Amino acid sequence: MRGSQKMDGDNATWIEAGQQWVEWDVNEGTKAEIQALLDAEDVDGLRQKLGKRLEFGTAGLRAAMGSGTVCMNDLVIIQTMQGLCKYLEGLYGTEDVQTRGIALGYDHRSHDTLNSEKFALYSAAVAVSRGIKVYLYKGFVATPLVPFCVDQMNCVAGIMVTASHNPKADNGYKVYGANGSQIIPPHDALISQSILENLAPWQEYDIENVRDHELCIDPTEELCTKYFEAVSELSRYTEENSEPEIHVKVAYTAMHGVGHAFTSRSFAAFNLPPYVPVEQQIQPDPEFPTVAFPNPEEGKGALQLSFETAESNDCTLVLANDPDADRLAVAELLPSGQWYVFTGNEIGTLLGHWEYTQYMRLNPEADKEQIYVIASTVSSKMLRAIARKEGFNFVETLTGFKWMGNATSELRNAGKTVLFSFEEAIGFCVGSVVKDKDGVCAAAVFAEMAQQLKKQGVTVHEHLQHLYATYGPYTTQNHYVKCYDPPTIQCIFARLRNEGRYWHTCGNYPIAGIRDLTTGFDSDQPDNKAILPVSSSSEMITYTFKNGVVATLRTSGTEPKLKYYCESPGQIGMDREDVQRELADQVACIVEEMLQPELNNLERS
Repeated sequence: MRGSQKMDGDNATWIEAGQQWVEWDVNEGTKAEIQALLDAEDVDGLRQKLGKRLEFGTAGLRAAMGSGTVCMNDLVIIQTMQGLCKYLEGLYGTEDVQTRGIALGYDHRSHDTLNSEKFALYSAAVAVSRGIKVYLYKGFVATPLVPFCVDQMNCVAGIMVTASHNPKADNGYKVYGANGSQIIPPHDALISQSILENLAPWQEYDIENVRDHELCIDPTEELCTKYFEAVSELSRYTEENSEPEIHVKVAYTAMHGVGHAFTSRSFAAFNLPPYVPVEQQIQPDPEFPTVAFPNPEEGKGALQLSFETAESNDCTLVLANDPDADRLAVAELLPSGQWYVFTGNEIGTLLGHWEYTQYMRLNPEADKEQIYVIASTVSSKMLRAIARKEGFNFVETLTGFKWMGNATSELRNAGKTVLFSFEEAIGFCVGSVVKDKDGVCAAAVFAEMAQQLKKQGVTVHEHLQHLYATYGPYTTQNHYVKCYDPPTIQCIFARLRNEGRYWHTCGNYPIAGIRDLTTGFDSDQPDNKAILPVSSSSEMITYTFKNGVVATLRTSGTEPKLKYYCESPGQIGMDREDVQRELADQVACIVEEMLQPELNNLERS
């Protein structure tokens, strides 16, 4: 096969590529699809299926399940695992890789002849063929169980087969490094190159008997027990949690994913009363029959069944995991009878403040200079304001838990205490159970917090208003504009950079600082060089305005979107609705002057 390169050539080239695929493919369903194109001499169809290869990045692989190099399938998984194994052997040495092993988990996704379990089994078969030990969970697991296994068993890597909250046709292959965090550059590029050098299957792989192989270990019972023991240590009010007078009744949805089997155990580990399940969504179902897009971050639309269940059972709190249970959405019933859906930034602020106050309550003599919380650069800075006022540390990283996890690892290796990290896309890491987002753990912590607030006579929403009054009425406005024309996006950012003479104002709003993580420019640094990692392959500029508003403009790595994240700190004592109105006016100016001109020209052309 012609590997990863886009293949231009005559019809014979595509016929040859199709024949090579059929020769290598181990799945009768996907093999038949390519064979049908060969039989029909459908060169265009072959080109669409084999003309490019899924790009292996820091998030591993994620795409629709189907035939060819553009989709997730058994052969692509075999090729990916072969490349990963060879890379790990080169990085750590063959003996170390074989001894320490690889963690493997999978969710419930399935499409035709393809499914997550088979992807995990083929991965295991490739590994044991190289003499590499594998810790292969039995049955569906929540994503956090894989990085937990990496840490507990000292593995060289971990793989979770899941597409998280993507549509039902998708699947993914998430890779963790030896430190229990998702991989970061340059590992992704080096693994990608190793995959290209190991495309031909090394042998026929037996997935029917791989679980019986002496190198294939089932860690499920042992590690699930250890995981929930670790989770239970985050409960500060275990004895109180079952008291009826402080009970906050919770409705919970797994969003047709794997979360229920695990989040129910996290509630039990905290001695919390069982939640009321949203029955239509509680069991794993790869068809996701009640939601076209199984992402609780979508808010009220995705949570409608949860609200109905809550109301019919007198619940005042809704908790929702995404399908692989590494994220958490939260909503609370207000006295008005309306449901308030907390944003990821609000949940992050609430949990971050809670973790700090509880840690200090139990460790009053702790050195605050050794305490850290972490958030991604596009997440709210309210937790930073709390840290500055209270005297502990806030660290900002690039977008994605891969960066926060690796920062956590570095800080802990330096003897620091990292209490919490979060991203605005409802991802939260509480404590030290794992170094990745964990919706199973976060759900129990949030429920315990809600009960303690009830004991104090306040709801979670009321407590949030108190935090705004104390630390500032922070408000955010995040959205995107669509653009399917990459040159237009390049023109937008070229105009903003102005050949290095960056803008000083936008409308009537003076700009105080500029950080460009595409070029490495940062006006706030003495040498104008950015501290955070720089990537020339993506566009990202952050503006800090003199009125305190922070606006980040960035391209999406997976969608034709130009995203913007804007936040105003307001001023203590200001009405938050006034702050929201002022921010809305400024965002309208940013969109109109910074983003829209080229898009308007594109629409007119």
